Amino acid sequence: MFKVIRRSVGPASLSLLTFKVYASPKRDSPHKTSVKVNELSLYSVPEGQSKYVEEPRTQLEESISHLRHYCEPYTSWCQEMYLQTKPKMQSLVQWGGSKIKKLVYPPGFMGLAASLYYPQQAIVFVQVSGEKLYDWGLRGYIVVEDLWKENFQKPGNVKNSPGNK
Repeated sequence: MFKVIRRSVGPASLSLLTFKVYASPKRDSPHKTSVKVNELSLYSVPEGQSKYVEEPRTQLEESISHLRHYCEPYTSWCQEMYLQTKPKMQSLVQWGGSKIKKLVYPPGFMGLAASLYYPQQAIVFVQVSGEKLYDWGLRGYIVVEDLWKENFQKPGNVKNSPGNK
C-alpha cells in the first residue's frame, strides 16, 4: 500500500509544473507527400450503381397485411372514440384525484404524526388493522368462489356459462 501512495504522489506533483516543448521535424527523414481527402478510400464513391431489390412477401406477411386492412375501420373508430373521451376522462381523473387527496392525505399525515409520538400504539393498530383487512379479503374471496360454483360449475347450467351468451 505504501508503494501505491508513493507512486501516485510523483505524477501529481509533476502536473503542477509548467514547461514549454518545442517540436520540429526530423531533418534526416525523407519528405512525405500529404494525402488528399478524395484519395482516401473512406471518402471515395463506389464505381457501380446500387439497386434496391425488394424481396417477395411471405405468407405470414400477407396474412398480417390482410388482417390489418380488415381491422382498419374498427381501429380508426376506437381511435376517434378515444380522442373524444380523453379530455373528459382526464378532467374526471383530476377531479377524483383531488378529492382523494383531500380525503387521504390529512388522516395519513395525522397518523404519521401520531405514530412518532406513540410508536407502540401505532404498531398495535397496524397489526390489528392488517388482520382485519386479511379477514375481509378472505371473506370476499370465499363469497366470489361460492357464487362461481353456484352459477357456472353446475353440469346442467350451460346457458349461463360465459362462452354461450
